[in-house]
Amino acid sequence: MPFPEPFYRARPHPWHGLATGERAPEYVTAYIEITPFDLIKYEIDKTTGYMRVDRPQRTSSQPPTLYGFVPRTYCGSRVRALAPGAERGDGDPLDICVVSDRPINRAEVILSARVIGGLQMIDGGEADDKIVAILEQDNVWKHINDISEMPDVMVERLEHYFLTYKLRPGQPSNTRIDLVYGKEHAYKVIKASMKDYQNEFEI
Repeated sequence: MPFPEPFYRARPHPWHGLATGERAPEYVTAYIEITPFDLIKYEIDKTTGYMRVDRPQRTSSQPPTLYGFVPRTYCGSRVRALAPGAERGDGDPLDICVVSDRPINRAEVILSARVIGGLQMIDGGEADDKIVAILEQDNVWKHINDISEMPDVMVERLEHYFLTYKLRPGQPSNTRIDLVYGKEHAYKVIKASMKDYQNEFEI
């Protein structure tokens, strides 16, 4: 007896086959690649959609939040235009850091997150923004409406991680954070990345 159709339907590609979210840019879908417990940098394989090992973390830094990307986004010319210090977009989906009170210790999950701000990171001349969001319906962080209301130490941990996670001893850092911005600018970055995606893949 054959299985009903949903059981053998092909798995959608996490970048191209999942939705950004019906309520974007205020709420977005996040596909999680790395958890705060990971010492390995995992990354979606753009061709197959499967997770691959990008590299072991060289230092003891661990991501302070869940870390992944927003489906059907792309950091191209429109995202670059919002980062004056960048020469180009990084050509990847838009990264997102999701704060959760309850520990989520597995990757390759999707969740809905409420956007509160972001970090304008420049990596080797490329715009590599990190959107910051709260897990939807989180009972502890639900009162936070903007990154300016986050505890300073949480923002410092995010900045430290992204400034050091590629650091090699004896070599200068190639990353910098030009701006910590609130949710209104984050909405602009998300909208720009959605338009960049449409321009890159749908036209």
